[in-house]
Amino acid sequence: MTTQPTPTLQIAVLDRGFVYVGLCSIAEGFLTITEAQNVRRWGTTGGLGELAAKGPQDTSKIDAAGTVHAPLTALVHLIDCNSAAWAMPATAA
Repeated sequence: MTTQPTPTLQIAVLDRGFVYVGLCSIAEGFLTITEAQNVRRWGTTGGLGELAAKGPQDTSKIDAAGTVHAPLTALVHLIDCNSAAWAMPATAA
């Protein structure tokens, strides 16, 4: 995986079932998620793709998590988010 220095709003699926949403960047073998939120319950009928496109739903369970650092070996995949649906910036200023 190449370096992604500019943070992008994405859902990060990590091993052991951890799912976060936030501003993701990749450097030096680590994924860093700033303004991270832990997704405990998707609250969708269409999976994480729907959550990425439509943002949190009434039954979603999402908790603030600060900044998360995870080794790239723990990363399963990233999903780009619709920043307007999440009321978060698409990239850091």
